[in-house]
Amino acid sequence: MNATPLAITDVYLLQPSVFGDTRGFFYESFNQRQFDQIIGRHVAFVQNNHSRSVKNVLRGLHYQIRQPQGKLVRVVAGEVYDVAVDLRHASPTFGQWVGEILSAENKKQLWIPEGFAHGFVVLSDYAEFLYQTTDYWAPEHERCIIWNDLTLAIDWPIDGEPALSAKDAQGKSFKTAEVYTNNQA
Repeated sequence: MNATPLAITDVYLLQPSVFGDTRGFFYESFNQRQFDQIIGRHVAFVQNNHSRSVKNVLRGLHYQIRQPQGKLVRVVAGEVYDVAVDLRHASPTFGQWVGEILSAENKKQLWIPEGFAHGFVVLSDYAEFLYQTTDYWAPEHERCIIWNDLTLAIDWPIDGEPALSAKDAQGKSFKTAEVYTNNQA
């Protein structure tokens, strides 16, 4: 597995080694030992999630202010543009974001550690999105930053307005959002 650190410390783009021939392909999508070596610490994943969304659905920018979740994400059908926003107040990249195209075809994965907001928009007719999390979903601690926040200025590769859930449409601005202090993430 190849790992590329992105512009924000601790966020990695992972590219598995794929073995294929006329019959199909095989790849190891996760190896605990390699993963721990890449990120420099041991994490335990406690929850796996699977979502399916149609074109132009935008989910996010989500995070949990308590019980923060690290997420290892990938796409098994279709294509998305995936975004991580650094909400670690003490970080030199606080308020910055990175985005990557993840698809069933490129088989790339993104590691988003605790302390980040996360979101994605579907670029294909539909997409199936998988993510492993390091802590359990805690709706009472869940927060959302509005997808089109002017301060963050995320360059979503879409034309027009995305399809949002009611919760995501009511996301807060980055300036008013709760963020992580040193002891939270």
